[in-house]
Amino acid sequence: MRILNFKGGPQGLQFNLAAAAIALLPYTFAANAGQNPDLAAVIEKAKQADIVLLGEVHDNPAHHQVQAEVIAAINPVAVVWEMLTQEQAQLLNPEVLAQPAQLGEVLGWAESGWPEFSMYQPIFVASPAAQHWGAAVPRSEARAAVAKGGVAYFGQEDAARFGLDMALSEEEQSEREADQQAAHCNALPHDLLPGMVEVQRLRDASLARAALRAHEGADNAKAGPVVIVTGNGHARLDRGAVVYLRYAAPELSVFSLGQAEDGQIDGTFDVVISSDPVARPDPCAAFN
Repeated sequence: MRILNFKGGPQGLQFNLAAAAIALLPYTFAANAGQNPDLAAVIEKAKQADIVLLGEVHDNPAHHQVQAEVIAAINPVAVVWEMLTQEQAQLLNPEVLAQPAQLGEVLGWAESGWPEFSMYQPIFVASPAAQHWGAAVPRSEARAAVAKGGVAYFGQEDAARFGLDMALSEEEQSEREADQQAAHCNALPHDLLPGMVEVQRLRDASLARAALRAHEGADNAKAGPVVIVTGNGHARLDRGAVVYLRYAAPELSVFSLGQAEDGQIDGTFDVVISSDPVARPDPCAAFN
């Protein structure tokens, strides 16, 4: 069995993909920084990358405003969306994008379960010339993927290309299951946790695959980077989509922006920007 070992060094098939990703990026630092970096400096770093990950807390409008500002400044050749399926993304032709007020309806956003479209609309407006790619694994498909197996769902050839066919070490698997349990208020049956970790990895790999396809399919990849719009968990360098992107295309340069609330964020990013938290109900109330 091939193992993704996030703790050890490069030892044959047991190597640290996350550390390899971080080692290639000299500006990496852990989060919880006190003072926000200058956004202009962040934009300059992003312009130099092939792939730019813009993290978010999904329901924080300030995070989406930062994403829109960065995208408008770097003029990406493509935008990859965690929130859209490829079928939805294919609806975004120039005529549709020219009518931003209608985008939410065209995409069926209200039925998607994501926060209000008004938060995301500025991002679409900021990228009128970009191609749009979807990388979503909807909940209905996620359940089927767990039943079928993430590798089989993703495709054996692509799973090998992106390293999705490599098992996590026992320690890493346990850590991720504990994270999933904590994120769900310690209310989940333990037998569900391995499947939830598998789905998270599948979504990471799906974002990486869409970004690489967008980069390879661009008419002029030098014209601008490919941007991934996603939650912080997928944007982190130590276990997110970057791990699978690095495995498939180690020659590409990557830049990751994490967005915190009151400086609190899990994971490692190139840069972290913090905003005020959003008032939201107790997420654990639903489990009571």
